[in-house]
Amino acid sequence: MTKSILHHAAAALSPPAAEKRLVTKSVHRFTLEDEYAWLKAANWQEVLKKPKTLPADIYQLLKDENDYADGVLKPLASLRRKLLKELRARILEDDSDVPLPYGPWQYYERHREGGQHALYCRSPRGGGAEEILFDGDVQSKGKKFFDLSNFVPSADHSMLAWCVDDKGSEMYSVTVRDLASGKDFTDVVKNTDGTAVWTADSKAFYYVRNDDNHRTAQVFRHVVGTNPKTDKLIVEELDPAWFVHINESQDGAFCIVSIRGHDASECHLIPLNDPDATARIVTPREPGLRYDCQSHGAQLYIRTNADGAEDFKIVRAPLKSPERAHWVDDVPYRDGRMIVTGTVFQDFIVRLEREDGLPRLIVRDAATGEEHAIQFDEDAYYIGLEDSLEFDTDILRFTYSSMTTPEEVYDYNMRTRERILRKRQEIPSGHTDSDYVTKRIYALSADGARIPVTLLYRKDLPRDTPAPLLLYGYGAYGYSMPASFSENRFSLVDRGFVYALAHIRGGTDKGWHWYTNGKLENKPNTFKDFIAAARHLISEGYTAPGKIIAHGGSAGGMLMGAVSNMTPEVFGGIIADVPFVDVLNTMLDDELPLTPPEWLEWGNPAETEDVFERIRSYSPYDNVCAQIYPPILALGGLTDPRVTYWEPAKWVARLRERMAGGGPILLKTNMSAGHGGASGRFDQLGEVAMQQAFALACVGLDGVKIA
Repeated sequence: MTKSILHHAAAALSPPAAEKRLVTKSVHRFTLEDEYAWLKAANWQEVLKKPKTLPADIYQLLKDENDYADGVLKPLASLRRKLLKELRARILEDDSDVPLPYGPWQYYERHREGGQHALYCRSPRGGGAEEILFDGDVQSKGKKFFDLSNFVPSADHSMLAWCVDDKGSEMYSVTVRDLASGKDFTDVVKNTDGTAVWTADSKAFYYVRNDDNHRTAQVFRHVVGTNPKTDKLIVEELDPAWFVHINESQDGAFCIVSIRGHDASECHLIPLNDPDATARIVTPREPGLRYDCQSHGAQLYIRTNADGAEDFKIVRAPLKSPERAHWVDDVPYRDGRMIVTGTVFQDFIVRLEREDGLPRLIVRDAATGEEHAIQFDEDAYYIGLEDSLEFDTDILRFTYSSMTTPEEVYDYNMRTRERILRKRQEIPSGHTDSDYVTKRIYALSADGARIPVTLLYRKDLPRDTPAPLLLYGYGAYGYSMPASFSENRFSLVDRGFVYALAHIRGGTDKGWHWYTNGKLENKPNTFKDFIAAARHLISEGYTAPGKIIAHGGSAGGMLMGAVSNMTPEVFGGIIADVPFVDVLNTMLDDELPLTPPEWLEWGNPAETEDVFERIRSYSPYDNVCAQIYPPILALGGLTDPRVTYWEPAKWVARLRERMAGGGPILLKTNMSAGHGGASGRFDQLGEVAMQQAFALACVGLDGVKIA
């Protein structure tokens, strides 16, 4: 019945037919034909900053696609409203963070009831009246998009740097507010990555500027109250395959400049107590050498993969001579244990590690070297280190959640080992952990690899019949898929869905080798793992062919495109968020901002014929063929600098042209947003409701009656 709902609506409408304007190019001994290349606007860089400059013919096609998708989804309007009401009812609208102590103050974010954006506040540490330092609802008034990436109070607490993107193109402006008067300085620093690190005297801050090709390439120092055109360049990275990031060291001594490529990294230190400081390198980059660092008095603690430590180890080095020749093991490498991240305090060193797929926190006494672990007992769970604004403290803040357990925020006394629950995520509409089951199972991939799959479903779900199932996957860049809580999933789970996370290769869920076995020449493993997970869930009776909704975004959208080409019969529907589906053409276009860095993830098809053929063998756009495809909902963002709007637009146009049947194929482009979709928290829920209504419709649980 469900498919007929979508088909019924689609049959009454004519989908847009993108005009064909054939472009050919020769690469190696091959000729590539692309009839939809024209959808990439010649002025695409200008469109990121000024969306209204999009050429009229492209704008019209995207508008027609949006209108068509709205028409096909129109019978689900009531369901979407119901879902949105449910989703919103799970949010504590006037929620507030646990305050972070910092000097005489404690800082926090909160929302007002009905508000879309955060308020950034502080109150005296010993108690007293709240100060609202920044009101996101007021500041965003009249803007279609408004993303606040950072609030950074100055060291003397007199000023606040706030970073905002009002286009969705991830080009942030940094504005400084005088907290005594509440007024903003007029010297706004534009086109940054949305971070700022204050100098110790609170007179200036460091920031990363995007270059003309939207790369984070330069670190500048801006003196508050001066013209940004006079800002001093401190660090510049000329290699287009490397990106620059900054953060403040935990001890407040340095601005740490991290320069990263896909297979290596390099760090520079800028002293924050020197107004004329220059950057000093920790150790020069080497192919394959990854490291990051934190300062701790007269030494550095460095997490690195040096000397064959594939899953990382921790070394120490003198601050005066931090080069690799002086590195000494502090936490030696141990096979099977991945050190994910860490931080330092005056008396303690903390690391987050993962073994057998489960995380734990390890606290080490900096003086004695004695260690103890913080861990939990659920079958699958998530632990995250929270920010701390102070160095000389015994308190470690971390979060815990699982697929069934809402997020809990703990303050942990590293000296007394006392654990205090500071906050548990409240679900106003109600949530009982014991009503649900979370478990981890394993699927065997084509080459025998054991693929972890984390499940969530109602305890009273009948197991004697296959259930509809949403299978989510990503599998790229070493990103690990956390088995954490998401209140949004329960609208599907409470309607009888099983929700499954596939921890496929390309991530680091089982260590660094899990990543390397899902990139470059091993990239097809990612797709095979996802299909293996789907087939295993079928064989174990959780679901059945045609009852699985596959969902992924960005590089996970590439996964969606690949598996829809490889095994379309397995899936009842595909949801592809900002999908990276035009892989071959994008990797051949070195003028795009992310292409040169991505060659170390996917390969450079212009360099060798072997790489060209390998990427062409799985690139979703290049492998659309005359077969029956399931219903597909593709989502794009006009100002997305990561996966440009034309990728899903081209894919949808080619699918409609070449497929032998099935569908419908829908494209929704957010004309006022980028990679992350809508910016307001309730607007975001509207997009979730649309996706969930589509999923329910694909498997016949929408409740819509057709005459």
